[in-house]
Formats: sequence, structure tokens, C-alpha cells
Amino acid sequence: MKTPSAARATSRLLLTCALLGITYTATLAAQSNDAEINRKVEDLLRQMTVEEKVGQLSQLGGMPFIPDSIKIDERVRRGHAGSILWLSDPKAINRLQHIAVEQSRLHIPAIFGLDVIHGFKTIFPIPLAMAASWDPALVERSQTVAAREARASGIHWTFAPMVDIARDARWGRIIEGAGEDPYLGAAIARAQVRGFQGTDLGNPERVLACAKHFAGYGAAEGGRDYESVYISEDQMWNVYLPPFQAAAEAGAVTFMSAYMDLNNVPATANRFLLQDVLRTAWGFQGFVVSDANAVGDLVTHGFATDKQDAGFRALTAGVNMDMASHTYLDHIPALVAAGRIPMSLIDELVRPVLAAKFKLKLFEHPYVDESRTEAVFNAPEHRQAARVAAQRSAVLLRNESAALPLTKDASKSVAVIGPLGDSLNDMLGSWTTFGLQSDAVTILQGIKYKLGSASKVEFAPGVQIRKQFVSMFDTMLGPKPTPPWTEDQSAAEFAKAVELAKRSDVIVLALGQAATMSGELASQASLELPGRQQQLMEAIVALGKPVVLVLVTGRPVNITWAAAHVPAILEVWHAGTEAGNAIADLLFGDAVPGGKLPVTWPLSVGQEPLYYAHNLSHDPKNQDQRYWDEASKPLYPFGYGLSYTSFSFTNPRVSRKELKAGQSLEVSVDVENTGSRAGDEVAQLYIHQQTGSASRPVRELKGFERLTLAPHEKRTVRFQLGERELRYWNSAAKGWVVEPAKFDVWVGGSSDAPLHAGFTVTR
Repeated sequence: MKTPSAARATSRLLLTCALLGITYTATLAAQSNDAEINRKVEDLLRQMTVEEKVGQLSQLGGMPFIPDSIKIDERVRRGHAGSILWLSDPKAINRLQHIAVEQSRLHIPAIFGLDVIHGFKTIFPIPLAMAASWDPALVERSQTVAAREARASGIHWTFAPMVDIARDARWGRIIEGAGEDPYLGAAIARAQVRGFQGTDLGNPERVLACAKHFAGYGAAEGGRDYESVYISEDQMWNVYLPPFQAAAEAGAVTFMSAYMDLNNVPATANRFLLQDVLRTAWGFQGFVVSDANAVGDLVTHGFATDKQDAGFRALTAGVNMDMASHTYLDHIPALVAAGRIPMSLIDELVRPVLAAKFKLKLFEHPYVDESRTEAVFNAPEHRQAARVAAQRSAVLLRNESAALPLTKDASKSVAVIGPLGDSLNDMLGSWTTFGLQSDAVTILQGIKYKLGSASKVEFAPGVQIRKQFVSMFDTMLGPKPTPPWTEDQSAAEFAKAVELAKRSDVIVLALGQAATMSGELASQASLELPGRQQQLMEAIVALGKPVVLVLVTGRPVNITWAAAHVPAILEVWHAGTEAGNAIADLLFGDAVPGGKLPVTWPLSVGQEPLYYAHNLSHDPKNQDQRYWDEASKPLYPFGYGLSYTSFSFTNPRVSRKELKAGQSLEVSVDVENTGSRAGDEVAQLYIHQQTGSASRPVRELKGFERLTLAPHEKRTVRFQLGERELRYWNSAAKGWVVEPAKFDVWVGGSSDAPLHAGFTVTR
């Protein structure tokens, strides 16, 4: 018989299940499963020595960057490897897992982790490009494919998604995130976590997600990777933390602490982040891993006195797992023996690591079935998914006089010109070491496949592009660099490209940045097109032939001249394995571009950092004239993107003109395809709180929907605005507030949307 309190608890649970659309039976089953896992974790903890517990808090490099006097096999045999990273070969993974399961005292399997960022064997567009799709369902499907391929290779854990907000195009790792906006970033973060983890971690085609880099890493000073970060309290809560909270709410099992100082306290020993925010405010129950060697680097920061102090500070701040620095292994047992760290804290940090292994069912199925790997890798639907993702990520920036799409009849001779026209690696982008270059389709190949023998398609690079400084990621993970051209070669190749253009019907200029020019350790001081690409473009355009600029980049670059002189500009990013085929589909109208910019596109580097959600000043009418030598407005606004058709937004309306805090309203708008072909539009909703106890940004994205419309089809799009959308973190109140005020509403196809409505929040 249930007690009254138990009955009330059951009633509350039933109500919660009904509200969330979850069956009561499924909820009880999940609770029962969690209880069983907790029991198994406690059974293991009672048997473990302190060294074995610290071993579970240690991640070893299968390809160590830091020399270790004890070989990895022996570390694993002693139970000193909670996780192993930097391996992708299923045979190597199985070999070490056999040691962990069959030769260690307690037979605890290891978690194998790797940077599966935007695909594993099948490479999808870079994360910034995927955010440009404004299609969370597409993002989720893409990471589901990545998880399936990674798990088939023996990987259980990906160090993704990176959900750092980035508002400075100079920062190299802008390529890995969703851009500048916290609302869009949160939506993409949720989708990636769902794609990687699914609803059941015991599914052998799912992996643990890891939200990184916690937190504020994208605000590095000057856009310089690894630099210190200084973020105000209200910016932290309102801008930089929302995507991380979304990842936590979506169920991300792990977080990664960042490298840099946050307001003078390194993120890897920052109790505000790891305790006050992550565990206390959000109730996070998973575990935190440091970035590579970041625990040991607390000494380098000048924060910790030595490695023992570094281990103490990171562990007591809440870092569960030390990635690759061996600091925990070498120093934590002695700190426990000396009484400086209580065993209860060690147990608390070990519990979620062991729980993750049980949830992954590694104790029952520790090994990867090597016989399945190739079949999963070669699944044709994976390549088709990558092709669709590349199509939907492209952003049409300019299309004067309907220069695109090209027609096959008028393209009997096509010149593909530029250093990125036939470059396999540069189609893929950064963090694609484990995808095969040979599987990629270049722009040249894609156009040849599209046109077949009926057209003549020729290629000339015209110029060569090279990085000035080469990082360890370039030498370790990138392709072998080609020798630089001599001056005579450079002149000859430039002339050859111009001559090819002269005898061709259509010129496709493939310009931008090499894959190694963005990513980790790839920040840059200039946003100009590298090498002599600008001169090449001007020479080709001067011929007066039909020219299309296909931009292959990992960030915005300076295309101010092109925006005034090149009829069509298509930003395709680093689009992945199927890049060439998808680009050809777009160029010849078999797919229609519908992507939108996830970042504000600057006129020049001097505008950075640049973002749309700035505050009003005392002189807003001159907002675009903040510099005397150049406009301060962007070249293209956040959310911008064209199509091969046209759209109109009409009849904006709000369901109520007044509401109280805690209530919600509906904003609706009619969207019509006013052109003659089907296409995609992204309806976007922005708000502005006119007055309050703090100044608020001029506009904030609070809703979006990508929709496909047939010619002349009209559809009503509806958005909900409630407490979560209307609130903001107020530093004076030290909390979230919804204030009585008048609110502006704009709806349209970019952050410059002119269609306006309004409402009032009352007390």
C-alpha cells in the first residue's frame, strides 16, 4: 500500500509525464535503470583502490603528445585509464580494450574518445556551415551518421559539439561553432547532442556528446586562439552560456573545460563555471573532462605553483577527468593519502564516469565488431545525407540579373579557376583526419559529373595559397604541403588561368581559404583573400565573361570588391565529402540555395568583433558612421541569404497586445513564394525590450523556421514568445527577470527585417 507521500509523488510524476508526452511506464523503467546503474557503480567503488579510482579520472593518449615513462599497455593493465583518446583504428582499440577488460584487476572497460566534429568517415560541412542551414533537424541527422560511423570504429565518445559563441571572424575556431547568436547556437547545440546520443546510450550506434569549451572560449582577445577572455556577468549569462545550458538540457553526458583564463581564473580550475553554474544552477549530473593537457597547464598559466597544486585545483574545482597530462595519476593519490583531498570527493567525481560506462553498456559489449566497420562506412545513404547537408548549408550572397542558376545549354565550355577548384582536402575542412581525402568530390569533379561529355570543363589554379606560419595541427593532421611556386611559375599559372577564361563560355571562380587556414591555432590578423586571389578575380572579371564566385571558407573574408563587381557569389564553406556534387547541383539549379548567415559578414577586418545584437547608443541614427574612413555597417547582416526565387513577408500580428510575466503570446506572419520556382526561406523573429533596469540589444533572435514553398504558395508561420524568450539575466538583480516594458517585434528573412509589430508586458 502506498503512503500518502508516495501517492502524491506518483501523482506529480504522472502529471509531469503527461506534460512532457512521456509514458509513465517508460519513466519508471528509466528510473529503475538508473537505480540499477547506481547500485553497480557503488559496488565497484567499494572494491576500488584510490589508485584505481584516480585511474578512472585519467584519460591517456593512445598517441601521446606528452612522453610517459610507463607504457600505455601497463597503465591500462593497472586500471589507470578511465579513457583513451587519439585512436581510430578498431584493431588498436580492441587490443587495448582486451587489456582493460581481461587483464586489469576489476575488468573495467575504457571509454575511447576522439574529435568527431563534423563527420567521421563521411565528412559533412563544417559546423559553421551546418548552422548556416538554420535546420536543426538536418544537423541532428548528420551527427547521427557521424555517431554511427564513429561507433563502428570503436569510438564511444566525441569531443563535440563545440558551442562557443564567436563574434570575431579572426578567431580560427569560429569554424567549429554555430556563429554569433545564443538562440541559434542553443538550437544547434540541442540538435547535435540529440544526434550524437539519441535517446538511449545503450544503442551501439550512439556516442557520448561533449559540450565544449566551457565557457567563453570564443571571446578570446583580438580573436587570438588561447588568449585570455574577459566577459561581464550579464554577457556571460545572456550570450555565452545559453548554448551550453541547451546542451545540458538536451542530456549531454560530458562537458569539456576550456584552456583560457576567464576573468583571470583559468576555466579548468574555475569553480564559478564548474560548480556554481554547471552543477548548482543547471543540476548537471555528468562529468567534466579538461581540454588536452589543460590541468598540467595550470602551472604554465602562473595559476598553480606546481603539478601537484594544479591537480588539486582542477579536481577540487570539479574537473572529473584529466586529459592526457598525467597530473591526476602522478599526484592525486598522494594528496588523498595526506588528507588534503577526501575520499568522498574522489568517489563523487568517479561515479558519473563509471555510470557513463554502464549506460554505454561497455561492461556487456566492450569490443567493436571489426567485421561491420566497412559496411557502415560504405553505406550509400551516408553520402547522400552529406550531399543534402552541403546543399542546404550554402548561402547565396549575391545574384544580380539572375546570373544563377547556370544553364547547361549555355555552358558548353566551363573554366573552373582558382586554387580551391580541384583540391580534395580543402573541400573537407579542419578536424577531418579520419575521413578519407580520396572520397571527397572537388568542385571541378562535381561540374564534370553534372555536365558529362556534352560540355568541356577545364581547370587552372591561377594562383597558389599558403599559410605564413604552420602549426602542429598542420604538420600532424593536414596534408603534406606542396612546394611554393617560383616567380616564373606564378606568372605562368596566372596567365594560363586568364587565357582559359578567355576561351570559355562560363567561369566558375573557386576562391577562399585552404582548410588549414581556419580551425585550432589558425587565427588570423587579416580577412583578405590569401595570396593573389584578389588580383586573379579582378583580371577574370575584366574579361566581361559570365563569372560566378564560389567561396570556400571557414569564416567570413573580405569580398567587398566582389560584392560590387561579381554578378553571383555563393558561399559554400568547407562542404565535406560530397562538396563538389552539391555545389554543382546548386550552380545548375538541381538544388536551390536557402542557407542564411550565422554570422555578421564584415566589410573589413577593422570592424571586428562585429555582431548584430549590439546595444543602442546615445546617437543611434549614426550607428553606421562610427568610423570616419569606412561605414561601420556590415557587408551582409546576420541571417541574410538569397534564393533563386523571391519571398514576401506580410501581415505580422501578435495574439495579444498585453501580457503579464509568466504568460505567453503568439506572433504570426504570412510568408509567400512570389517567384516561379520552389525554394526555401527562413522566417526569423526578433524582439527588442524598449526600456528597463538595463539596456537591451537592439534586436535579439527569438524564433526561426526554415520552410519550403512552391511557386506562389503562401504559409502562415507561428512563433511562441513566453517567459524564456522575454527574460534576461540582470546583474543588479543577480538573476533572470521579465520586466514590464514595451517590446518591438520584427519578422522577416534576416536581422534587418523591416516588418514590425509590438506588445507590452505589464505587472
